[in-house]
Amino acid sequence: MSAGTRSEGPTPTPEQQAVLDRIAAQRQRLRARHEARQQARAQAAAQMPEGASGVLQALLYLRQHPLAAAAGVAAVLVIGPRRCLRWAGVALPWLLRNWR
Repeated sequence: MSAGTRSEGPTPTPEQQAVLDRIAAQRQRLRARHEARQQARAQAAAQMPEGASGVLQALLYLRQHPLAAAAGVAAVLVIGPRRCLRWAGVALPWLLRNWR
């Protein structure tokens, strides 16, 4: 049996076929969203100056994502700078390890 061929099985009922069609449509949407995300990442990487420092990368990210910046400021105001620094000590290594 070659890759991509399926063995003959029972014919699905109309209800089962509707479910299979919805699954196929969802897979297609997920594939398209994944490709769009990859294109956006590639475009952002192309716009990044060669040898840009981490601070410059962070500033460019905050400029592109003002809601993330507002959420960070709100977190500092709500829970306090000390607690934010404590959490940053936990979160920053994880973010840097999983950044790309």
